[in-house]
Amino acid sequence: MKIGVPQEVKNHEYRVAITPVGVHELTAHGHQVHVQSGAGVGSAISDEDYAAAGATIVPDADAAWGVDGGIDMVLKVKEPVAEEYHRMREGVTLFTYLHLAADKPLTEELLRRQVTGIAYETVQLPSGALPLLYPMSEVAGCLAPQVGAYNLLKAQGGRGVLMGGVGGVANAKVVIIGAGVSGQNAANIALGMGADVTLLDTDLEKLRMSFWRYNNRVHGLASSKLAVQQQVMEADMVIGAVLIPGAAAPKLVSNELVAAMKPGSVLVDIAVDQGGCFEDTHATTHDDPTYQVHDSTFYCVANMPGAVPSTSTYALTNATLPFTVALADEGWVQACRDNRSLALGLNTHAGRLTNAPVGEAVGISAVDLDEVLAP
Repeated sequence: MKIGVPQEVKNHEYRVAITPVGVHELTAHGHQVHVQSGAGVGSAISDEDYAAAGATIVPDADAAWGVDGGIDMVLKVKEPVAEEYHRMREGVTLFTYLHLAADKPLTEELLRRQVTGIAYETVQLPSGALPLLYPMSEVAGCLAPQVGAYNLLKAQGGRGVLMGGVGGVANAKVVIIGAGVSGQNAANIALGMGADVTLLDTDLEKLRMSFWRYNNRVHGLASSKLAVQQQVMEADMVIGAVLIPGAAAPKLVSNELVAAMKPGSVLVDIAVDQGGCFEDTHATTHDDPTYQVHDSTFYCVANMPGAVPSTSTYALTNATLPFTVALADEGWVQACRDNRSLALGLNTHAGRLTNAPVGEAVGISAVDLDEVLAP
């Protein structure tokens, strides 16, 4: 199989879809990997590193996408943006984060162009775990308290509160909504920074796990509308970390509630890729990451892990590589028939939407997955 790896074009997106180790593994299986020149520079991976691992370096995005044919599968990190739409074509398998529930235009383009789109974020194990979302959720969770702490500085328009406080002065109160992978990692970092951390979730098992994980140093509360309201109004920082696989994130913090928060408070929405869990969330970039809502600062960068590519790129390839090899060795149809977890990643094929939660979010009817995979 011929596999293309284009350079990411999203604002300050320094990640790349594969490392030289991944290239070496694919070429050892007899596949050809075509990497766009400069694709790995942001992750400190040179063209020479890729070539030494067996990749063919191609000059531009058109060649990496196989606009004129010759590429069977495209590996990316982030969903295609408008300037890339014209490169998508029938016959190519696109393996990347898609986040279609928050992006109807992209959904329509994938359908119109007959692309087989397999989304990292909806590949799901029988346990319910999301193995290809997990590493980036870890990174985003770790970053959230850091960026939040920076924006709490008075010079950034924040409350001027130190996360850890000092003797005789209260620590910053950090409220995290969602005790999944990103929420747990956010709690770990916020706790390490000395903050007073409260974790909210409707899943009591996750809260019990956090009780033992943090030796009861993180306050775990069963989430409800009233609990969210009470905690958010007391918070210096709120981190939104709610995920429903494939679907749009629920809106849990209203504009009215933000208006009642402490002046200078900060809200970080990790769920922004799925539409966000704050009513006033809209995606921002690393160039212009924040905006004001009432007297609070919102940080809603849609590719947070892109800020630390030398961590993120390697973590992502570690997770995606076994699935990438399966797709390359067997072709997407057989790979999905053999692995139900991978099959759940299929979002579009031959002009049909194959993920029901995405269909509900964007208002497009979805077909049954088994119908698409039937022999």
